[in-house]
Order: sequence, then C-alpha cells, then structure tokens
Amino acid sequence: MKRRLTILTIATLLCYNPLSAQTLKLWYNQPSKKWTDALPIGNGRIGGMIYGTADTERVQYNEQTLWTGKPRDYQREGAYQYLPQMRQLLFEGKQKEAEALGEAHFMGRKMNEEDYDQQKATWFKQVSAVKSPSATTYNDSKWKSISLPTEKGWEVIPGFEGVDGAVWFRTMFDLPADWAGKDLTLSLGRMRDMDYTFVNGEQVGSVDGADYRRYTIPAKLLRAGKNQIAIQVINYWDKGGLTSNPRELAIYPVSFAPAELKGAATTTIPRDMAVDQKTGEKFKVVRLDCSWKYWIQDNQPPQFPRYNADYQPFADLFLQMAKTGTISNYKRDLDISNATAHVKYTAGGVNYTREYIASNPDQVMAVHITADKLGKISFKALLHTLHQSVSIRKVDAHTLALSFKVRNGALRGVSYLYADAKGGKLTVTNDGISISGANEATLYLTAATNFKTYKDVSGNPETICAKQIAAVRAKTYAAVKAAHIADYQKYFNSFAVTFGKGSNDALPTDERILKYNSTVDPGLVSLFVQYSRYLLISSSRPGSKVPANLQGLWNDLLTPPWGSKFTTNINLQMNYWGAEMLNLSGLTQALFAMIDDLRQTGAATAKAHYNTPGWVLHHNTDLWRGAAPVNAANHGIWTTGAAWISESLWEHYQFTQNKAFLQSQAYPAMKGAAEFFVANLVKDPATGYLISTPSNSPEHGGLVAGPTMDHQIIRELFRNTIAAAKILGTDAKFSKTLQDKYDQIAPNKIGKYGQLQEWMQDKDDTTDTHRHVSHMWGIHPGTEISAATPDLLNAAKKSMHYRGDDGTGWSIAWKINLWARMRDGDHSYLMLTKLLSPADAVPNHEKGGVYHNLFDAHPPFQIDGNFGGAAGIGEMILQSQFGTLDVLPALPKALPNGEVKGIKARGGFVLNIKWQSGALQQVDITSEAGKPCVVNYQGKQIKFSTKKGKTYKLGSNLQKI
Repeated sequence: MKRRLTILTIATLLCYNPLSAQTLKLWYNQPSKKWTDALPIGNGRIGGMIYGTADTERVQYNEQTLWTGKPRDYQREGAYQYLPQMRQLLFEGKQKEAEALGEAHFMGRKMNEEDYDQQKATWFKQVSAVKSPSATTYNDSKWKSISLPTEKGWEVIPGFEGVDGAVWFRTMFDLPADWAGKDLTLSLGRMRDMDYTFVNGEQVGSVDGADYRRYTIPAKLLRAGKNQIAIQVINYWDKGGLTSNPRELAIYPVSFAPAELKGAATTTIPRDMAVDQKTGEKFKVVRLDCSWKYWIQDNQPPQFPRYNADYQPFADLFLQMAKTGTISNYKRDLDISNATAHVKYTAGGVNYTREYIASNPDQVMAVHITADKLGKISFKALLHTLHQSVSIRKVDAHTLALSFKVRNGALRGVSYLYADAKGGKLTVTNDGISISGANEATLYLTAATNFKTYKDVSGNPETICAKQIAAVRAKTYAAVKAAHIADYQKYFNSFAVTFGKGSNDALPTDERILKYNSTVDPGLVSLFVQYSRYLLISSSRPGSKVPANLQGLWNDLLTPPWGSKFTTNINLQMNYWGAEMLNLSGLTQALFAMIDDLRQTGAATAKAHYNTPGWVLHHNTDLWRGAAPVNAANHGIWTTGAAWISESLWEHYQFTQNKAFLQSQAYPAMKGAAEFFVANLVKDPATGYLISTPSNSPEHGGLVAGPTMDHQIIRELFRNTIAAAKILGTDAKFSKTLQDKYDQIAPNKIGKYGQLQEWMQDKDDTTDTHRHVSHMWGIHPGTEISAATPDLLNAAKKSMHYRGDDGTGWSIAWKINLWARMRDGDHSYLMLTKLLSPADAVPNHEKGGVYHNLFDAHPPFQIDGNFGGAAGIGEMILQSQFGTLDVLPALPKALPNGEVKGIKARGGFVLNIKWQSGALQQVDITSEAGKPCVVNYQGKQIKFSTKKGKTYKLGSNLQKI
C-alpha cells in the first residue's frame, strides 16, 4: 500500500489507519483445535481465549492476580556468611563445590520447606499401604480409561488437571506362546515420581525418581494367555505419570535389548517388531502404549516445597448452543484495530454472530450474540473451573456466581456471569443460565481475587464482582462496546505501520504462516508488529497489579511452563522492549509498580544474602515479589536482575523526557541497584579487575566468577545512574564513586577464536548453540558495543555466527534485535523469517516460531518472542540509543517499501517515516520535549534545534521541506 503521509501532529495521528481492515485481522475458516489456536482478548486484568466452536463454545479465562502461594519472606537470613567461601572456591576453580555449597546454604526459602518432610512421610505411609489393586482378582470395572504414556504428564489429560498424588494403572497383555519359560523385560520408560509395579499380583520393581524403568519379569510369574500389569504411581508435584516416548512401553525377552532403548525402542513394521542393538536381529515385542484403566487413589499430597508461585487459570465459560442444523459459512476473527473478536456461521438457514470484547472501562468480558431471524437464539451458559473447593450458585434472576480457593495458597477467586436477552426466556439456576427463543443475548463476565498487594490478601472478590456487574447491567451493549473501543484505540492508534501488500494477504492467518517462508508476504510482518502491540495493550494497563508475565495474561494450566511467572534474566524485560519505541509508553506502569515493590524485597535479599546496601533481584520473581536466588545454584545465583530491570526505567525517561518520573521513581531504583554493586564487586585475584561473583551467564556454564554479561550490565547501570544524577543535580560524590568503580570493572575480552568471550576465561565452544547469547547484552539492549568499538563488534559478530541462527522463540527475537543493532538488516530479517515460521507444522514436534494464533513458541508458548520480535522490527526502522535519530539503519532488502507513523525515539521525538525501493522518501519529526535533534541517514546528517510540539519535515536527503 502506497499512501503519502500527510499527518503532522500527534492529534491527527490518532485518527490515522493506513492498513485495510482485513490486514488488521487474524481470521480462520475453522474453530480452534487446541489452546494455541484460540484467539486472545484482554483488558489488562482479565484475559480470555476464544475457541470459536459453533455449537459448544469455550472461553477459557484468567485474572492476573490468581496465583498459588501467599505473602512470605523469600530471602534466607544469614546466607551471606557462605559468600566468601563460595567466592574462594570459584577462584580456585572448584565450580561443583561452590555450587554444592550454594545449593545447601545460599538459595532462597521455599514455601512449606519447614514441615514438608514430616507431612510427606505421613502421607506416603498411608497411600503406599494400599496394594489391593495389584491383585489379579481386583474388580476394576468402574475405573476409567486413559491412553498411556502421557509424555507431557498426565496433567494434560481431561480429568487429571492439577492432579498430584497416588494413581493406579492396570492393563493386560497376551503372552506369546514361544515366550513360555523365558524371563521378560518390562520397559515402562520414565515415571514421575515413584512407582510400585506388579505383574500378576507380584511386585517386580520400584524406583523413586525419573530413571527409566526396566524390570525383569521372572518366567515363574507368567501365565499362558493373559497377564496383568498393575502400577501404583506416586507423584509429589508437577508432571506426573508415565512420561516417555510411546515406543518405550514394551515387553520383550531378557536376552534382547532394543536399539536406542533410552527414550524409544527402534521399531519396524509390523508394529510389534524391534531390532536388537547388538546383533541387528529383529525380534518380537509386546507393545504397551495402549489403553489402560486408572483410579485416582489420592490427589491431596502435602504441598511440595516451591521457590516460586504459579500463575493460575481462573475458569471456563461454556456456551452450549441449540443445534439447528449443519454448520456452514463458518469464520472466526480477531480485529486488532478495535479489539473485537467474532464467530460467524450459518445453521438451519439462520446467520449467527457472536462478538467478544474485554472492556477495560467496565472491567468485564462480554459476549454479544445475534441472529438475522427473530427468536432463533437458544443456548445454555455454564461456568467450570479446574480448581477445587468450588461453589456455583444463582445470585439473582440474571446472574450466576462461581467461587473457589486455590489449592496451594491464600487466594480465592470469584466470578460473576450476568445474562440479558431481548425476547425469549431467560432462566438462572445453580447449574447455569439458559436462554431460549431470544432475538439477541448479551453475557457479561467478571472475575476477581482477594489479592490487594504482595503483603495483603484481605480483598473481597465478591464485592468487586457484584459492583462491576451492577454498573455494567445498567448500560446497553452498544455503549459498553463504544467505550471499550475508544479506550483501546487511544493506545493502538498512536502507531501505524505497513510494509506493503503481498500475495497472501487474502488468506486465512494459519495459511499465511505456513506459506510465509515460500512467498512474499510483507503484510504478515506489519500484522505481527501490530498484534504484538495488541497483546501488550491487552495484558498490561495502567492499574494492572502485575506486568505481563511469561504468557502475558493467558494460561490454561494449573502447572504452567516455568510457572508462567516473571523470569528476569531476559524474559520480563523483553516483554517491554518495544513499549517505548512502538508508542505504548503508558503501558509500562505495571512493570514500574512491580519494581517499586521489588526494591523493598530486594533490599531484604541484599542484606540477607550479601550483607550489602541497595537491592538485588535474581532470575525469577512472582506475584509475591520474591527476589532471592531460586531453582538451583548453577543458574539461580545471578545478581544483575535489578540492574537490568532498572534499564527499563532509564529508557522510559529517555523516550519521554519526564524529569519528575526520573526523580521520583527511576533514579531511586537505579541508585539502589548501583549501591548494591558498589558493595558487591570484588577484586579478581588473577587479573586485579573488579568482578561480579558468584554469578552465571544466564542458564549457561554454571556458577562462575565474572561473567561478561554481568559486567556489561553493571557498567551500563553505573553510566546511566551517573547521567541521571547529573540531570537531577544530585549525588555528585556517589557519581564519583561509581565512575571510580566503573573504570576498574573487568572489560570485554576477545578470545582465541576471535569471539567475544562469554566468561573471564577463554573457554567458549564454537559448536555451542545455546539459546542464551548473554554476552551480546552490550549490543542490545545495552549500548557499549557498536561501530564505535569495531574490534569488539567484529568479535560479537563472530560469536553470533558460532552460536547459530536457530533457537527458541524468544532467543530468535533477541537475535532480530542484535543483528539490527549490528546494522545487518538482511540477517535480522532472516531471523524474523524463523520467528514467523510455523511452530507446530510437524505433528508432535514443536520448535521456535509461532502458533496458528501468532503466539510465540519457546516452545511451548511464551509471549516474550512476540514483544521482542516487534521491537526488533522497530530497530530495523529507527535507532536512537546514541543520542541521534538513525533512520532506516538496518532496513532489509525484503522490506523495500513501507511507512510507519508514530514510532518514538529517545530525546522525546515521534517520527513518521516513508521509504520506497529501499530509499528514504520523507521523515516527519515531532518534538515533544523541545530538545536538539540530530538525524542520520546513509552517511548524511542534519542538526537543528526544536520547539516543543512542533513538527519538522525532511526529504530523502534530509533536506528540510
């Protein structure tokens, strides 16, 4: 699309939308088959995933403050006493010993760690005493069936959601006649966590742990014909059951050993044959990846000690529509221009439409149902949750309420569902809401918890829900929708982008993703950018009590990947990389509010673990603002989380030039993070430099002294803190201290392969393709490595080539930004093609990329790749980290034409940029702070003074027009 930009002010920019309505839609010709096909909506507090099934709709929803856990202290008092010994061990090269010491004495406190061992022993004694289901005479006729194994854990199976505890499984197998008198191997793969395994009522094995189970069945236990296997699996927490590849479940003679036994026996056709790993001889196996019967014996084990809490799903809204005929003309969509989702179809000669919104002004999700013929809307609305201690009740003639308590924690959830119908009959019972023969119907759904702050859970969710429903029921749906759209568009319409049309513009979104790497589709790139902005608007608003987590706002699992929490060694920060540049500065408030809280918990952690002033943040936090080291010493003891997250505060100031914010919020946090390192940096006995220890290069290489990334982050923190103090005219003495320390910090080093070293020692492996590229931090989001440091920049490029182009979704997104910062637009675009590749095109094998709904895949789903990828596209178009506005610094050949409106730069500038055939056509620059402006483009430069609120127009050679 080639329209001339004519908009010169921010006010008129808000009305501008250069893209067609279809371009700003995700749409599909079929309902969702799985959660990552569903379409997300959200208002910054409540989020929904819309499956879009015509006759039985499911809207799975979340509320951002529903987590496990409770207010508590995470720091381990007195841990600092072990710090000198850990450092000394690392200086002596005794990494494993240092990690063991840290594991024993330096990690944070776990919830329920004091009482767990006794509780576990008591519970285990009770459940393990039950052995009757192992008997061949046991009657399992009332047991349910399940297909084993469950590679991702039994939690993914309906009926097993959130199940921990003791579960029995039983199945039968036929003994081949030629196996009579032979001992057999029973291969069951991995189990979580412990098993007692029986054959024909006799125990043949038991293992506690994730080892592969291969038990010998003595010939004397076997019978001609049918034989019974019974397994009691005891799962203490998280992924439970038989969790190996299906081919691992088999029985075969002891004399044989299938090839590639660990993980999967090599099978042939027919299905019951395998290959001996020594001789290559084919032999018969009995396969056990089949239907088993099961009984959940006890699903109430004691609470497993956990470092962090888990973000929780709230509930599901089901709509059971009256079946009126064959479904045709089906389509579902998400219109990100106005944050409305739709499902449309024809049944029984009637055209039905369902519209979905998540309103921030009214704090509700809404479903509006219409038909083109009167009296044709009939359905039942139900609420369901995976949580226990559930109550569903009728509130009044229009309202249903759901309430529950989180199993492992202090939080309660309440949801109100209000229904209104025009015409027909509306009935509410304790089971659900029924509407029959209506002309149209509207549902309003709200949800709340008792969370108030990380220290206070005294809230009243019933009162919150009742108040919200009372307010919205007095309004028309048209009024609710209009307020929702106006509120949403004040954020969304601040920015617009197009890269032109391609051959796939008219295809459904899932088909566009499949074809992206084989056809030209620049429209998918602009859609991806705007969708990422949509996701941030939907998951992080002013007033949100937490920022966007690993999955933004959306999660359907009681035990989500990585707890769906806030990982602070890149992922939380990446969520907000594009917020300033892509003109969503106002959405950072929830992140900054969390930083205010973390300054408090981080100060307690700094004192307990390091005996220092200031504040520290390790690599994960959660709703309760824990700042202590978690998970394991080899990657959990990482000290630069506070320093890195403070970068977001400084970036906000640089983009907005808000001096009041710098003084009241940013500088105090930056200074506190710097104070910690002033006290915590120590002299390396081998080099004499100041280094950060103990720490690690995130999740790579174990506990070390002096990882490169730490030093890059600390230098950036010190430099920015000095700059902030100068702007504010304060703390000259402290700034002098920072400068003195800065000059002594271990510098970046170039290793024997010409690479930028990841550690103090020159030990990088050129074949290492680890997902983290932490020593590249100084390029992005840091600023100390650039064209101004050519030797270091070339070394960084070599490291990037060694590390490779593949990776997890968020890793690929980071590489988009890195290559853009290194001014290699084509390589940056290559990474973008990998990010936009289908994550699940191969059945049962996911990779980094995007799902059908454009959610980023780690895999599994993590939202940081969406946000980071969009930021990287912004870096291709505009960079301003060095005080100049560098226009089209890394424009790839694949995006020769385009325009962007509302992209922001440091110094308080907003730009509209248009280019054609790879060359700049025009740039309009609005000054929001009246600062001097320096613009660079392909070796040309222009400098000029600006006035606040005025727009300056430059031509293709940066001449004023």
